[in-house]
Amino acid sequence: MAQEKIQQLLNKQVATWSVLYVKLHNYHWYVKGPHFFTLHEKFEELYNEAGETVDELAERLLALKGQPVATMDEFLQLSAIKEGDKTLSPDEMVRDLVRDYEKISDELKSGIDTCGSLGDDATQDMLIGLQENIEKHAWMLRAYTKETSDIRS
Repeated sequence: MAQEKIQQLLNKQVATWSVLYVKLHNYHWYVKGPHFFTLHEKFEELYNEAGETVDELAERLLALKGQPVATMDEFLQLSAIKEGDKTLSPDEMVRDLVRDYEKISDELKSGIDTCGSLGDDATQDMLIGLQENIEKHAWMLRAYTKETSDIRS
């Protein structure tokens, strides 16, 4: 029962990070405007990290004798976040990602607690590392939106 619970939470993370990966690609391709170069490069950095995270999560799941979800349909059904919208302005894209990172952070906190209560220190440690990165990215993106708001004022 404990192992199944951890497998489920890992699969939700695989799905969420997979949707995030696609969303970041979407924003990378469709960002326009005066901050194009900054955001285009940042979105690429973030989707590369998301891709590595999907692989890390799926490999942990396989090590626990689970089966990672692997189709877009499964990703969209299980994900804590929604697909991206290429028509958003650059500022809206960044704000959307901040909301996503906050949702992912909340999911990770819950997963960390679950793994701790079930005695899975290895998965708990992995999720703690992911949460640290997510919180840093959310902070940086929030700082960016404040910076762009100040520029327009």
